[in-house]
Amino acid sequence: MEEVLSIRLPEEIRQMLNRTPEELARDMRLYTALMLFRLKKLSSGAAADMAGMPRVQFLDLCAEYDIPVSQITGDDLSQELGVA
Repeated sequence: MEEVLSIRLPEEIRQMLNRTPEELARDMRLYTALMLFRLKKLSSGAAADMAGMPRVQFLDLCAEYDIPVSQITGDDLSQELGVA
């Protein structure tokens, strides 16, 4: 089930970005999904659904935008592997 939301933007913004309304809507869904995933508000699967793409493709885009997809730190990994 999908919900339709409406937002108001100055027309100049869309024109500056040189996007059709449909392209801008798609971009905004993607960028919102990326940010909510980065802020740990959505899982990668939920964010991918929001962006309208497969999870693997979404994770590839995270790499392109330097968004970490793993929450494990180097210290945590060393501890898990038993490396001093």
